[in-house]
Amino acid sequence: MKSTNKKIILITGASSGIGKETALKLIQEGHIVYGAARRVDQMQDLVKTGGFALKLDVTIEDEIVSGVNQVLNEQGRIDVLINNAGYGLYGAVEDISIEDAKRQFEVNIFGLARITKEVLPSMRQHKSARIINISSMGGKMYTPLGAWYHATKHALEGWSDCLRLELKQFNIDVVLIEPGITATDFGIMLHEPMLKSSGNGPYARIAKSVAKATKDSYEKKNAASPATVISNAISKAIKSHKPKTRYRVGKFAKPLVWIRLFLGDRIFDKALMSQVN
Repeated sequence: MKSTNKKIILITGASSGIGKETALKLIQEGHIVYGAARRVDQMQDLVKTGGFALKLDVTIEDEIVSGVNQVLNEQGRIDVLINNAGYGLYGAVEDISIEDAKRQFEVNIFGLARITKEVLPSMRQHKSARIINISSMGGKMYTPLGAWYHATKHALEGWSDCLRLELKQFNIDVVLIEPGITATDFGIMLHEPMLKSSGNGPYARIAKSVAKATKDSYEKKNAASPATVISNAISKAIKSHKPKTRYRVGKFAKPLVWIRLFLGDRIFDKALMSQVN
């Protein structure tokens, strides 16, 4: 990364949650920040704070190209790309349509890959940049009815590891952020669609249990970490001369992944199902 403290930063999914919190923090730290999302009207607070708002849907090629070109034309480079856009699709595999599953991959993986590919030529030319991919503790573990969401996050983990090795020769760092349960709209956004797809069929019992557990995780006091915990980790990854390859932060991220990795599948399965039965 260039020695100057001020970075040119492009962050996707900046209209709410972790993305917005991070964009605002980075603007306040003195960086030049372009927030990108489908809903430009929900990023006006970024503009008022001194940032820029781009209308950019990561599933639309033309919007990716025009958005990246706008930043490059106005600033000459992109020092940091933060791939934050994404959502969670929950429901039984039998109930989720393949079209919906493809959409989950289109946003969480292929959209992320498209915008990364678009910024790489400029990053290679400047031989100094950082790509920060917002994964999840769900990229190292799993939860009931989350097959398609977890599939994208597990894919992102492997994709990022390979990309890190490819880009090392160009002095481009690839960093993964693995949030735990975070106080955003994530839980609300997956709750109703999950019940709609699996709340009335053969998976109704577990769907209703998972819905209740999810609601409790995001609504009970102190059950979730504030988004600032994640934005602080992202800021640290940007400031660090030699960042970690992974930052696992937020509620339950470290203990749940530890149980999954070191105590084995059967114990982890029992621990999970004890919360939804």
